Amino acid sequence: MENKGVLEGLLFVVGEEGLSLEQIEDVLEIDENQAKELLKTLKEEYEEEGRGVRIDFLGNRFKLTTKFEHKEYYQKLIENPETNTLSQAALETLAIIAYNEPLTRIEVDDIRGVGSAQMVRKLVAKGFIKEVGRSDAPGRPILYKTTSEFLDYFGLSTIDDLPSMADFIQPKEEVEEEDKDLYTSRYKEESVI
Repeated sequence: MENKGVLEGLLFVVGEEGLSLEQIEDVLEIDENQAKELLKTLKEEYEEEGRGVRIDFLGNRFKLTTKFEHKEYYQKLIENPETNTLSQAALETLAIIAYNEPLTRIEVDDIRGVGSAQMVRKLVAKGFIKEVGRSDAPGRPILYKTTSEFLDYFGLSTIDDLPSMADFIQPKEEVEEEDKDLYTSRYKEESVI
């Protein structure tokens, strides 16, 4: 049953967003009964002992989630110093949230230009950001904000202690001067002939 593997991949790709029953029907081009049977089969397989994930129905969407009984291992992973470093993508995501909080994951995606769902999940798991409510935007997406753990990790007393964005932005005059240097060279062409 190839659709089962495709559904598994789809659930993995969409992550925390999950899939509605209608989306599953549309993407797999199957009817409602076939979609329900496919979900039931995959869900039963995940419920077997020895599997690490399961399918849950949360917020009118089907999502891949981890098994609660493995929680202590996930906690160890998060607390492990080797996995406690932040990647460049995580730092970018964290900076965007810190300088613009509160904001939604979609807003983070728009600023970064790439999907940030995994980074947001990682930062929530590490305790650097937290959910602080819902936006009034369509779909009422979750709003995220930095935490006191974020401040502690970076040695800040308050979010106001972050460097000003002006420190990172070049004055317009300097940019224009650099552009000028691209067209005028200090070296003169010498004739080889």
